[in-house]
Amino acid sequence: MSNKAITDVFFDLDHTLWDFDKNSALAFEKIFKINALDVDSQQFLRHYEPINLAYWKLYREEKIDKESLRFGRLNDAFLAIDVKLDREVIYKLSEDYITHLTTFNHLFENTIEILDYLRLKYNLHIITNGFKEVQHKKLSQSNIDHYFKTVTNSEMVGVKKPNPQIFNYAIDLAKTSVNQSVMIGDNYEADILGAHNIGMDTIFFNVNNQNVDSDIKQIDNLIHLKRYL
Repeated sequence: MSNKAITDVFFDLDHTLWDFDKNSALAFEKIFKINALDVDSQQFLRHYEPINLAYWKLYREEKIDKESLRFGRLNDAFLAIDVKLDREVIYKLSEDYITHLTTFNHLFENTIEILDYLRLKYNLHIITNGFKEVQHKKLSQSNIDHYFKTVTNSEMVGVKKPNPQIFNYAIDLAKTSVNQSVMIGDNYEADILGAHNIGMDTIFFNVNNQNVDSDIKQIDNLIHLKRYL
């Protein structure tokens, strides 16, 4: 990548800058205590994490709505550990989870360092499939909102990554062009293939060491963005 051509850097938020799994685990521990639920949070999370990812895939593909995602991922995870809860309890847990999730704001290693480095040379932006009200809180409460000139979320656009519309919307909002932009994210399908499909350059944040095309630029620590930018 000739970084002279790049003026604008777009980041995904969850699992890329904001450590979703760590913050989510802490939120569940807290809401289980609040609701006096005698559940082994580690056992719950082993089931919840893959279930949550599967629900987000359905949500990205427009197969379910926000409420179905929020209810279904919890209900399925409790059923997987043989805990039967009333619908009302699951709805309350779902609300409590959203309320308390953004009170934990662990970032991935070197997030602040790399944002400080990049903002001197590039305009920085966010493109996220996450829910508007929650993503805003994550950015402000983890104290990284000031780094980003624009934040595009799927609820503003009405479609989700990898749909090309969300990338084109974000580029228009940033007042830049595809060939001056690069997308950085952890989800190969949503972030990398989605951006590639409109001709945008990409860097894959491959924290889980997925086996992907060797032509794809990839890093396993955010500080390694310095190799490319």
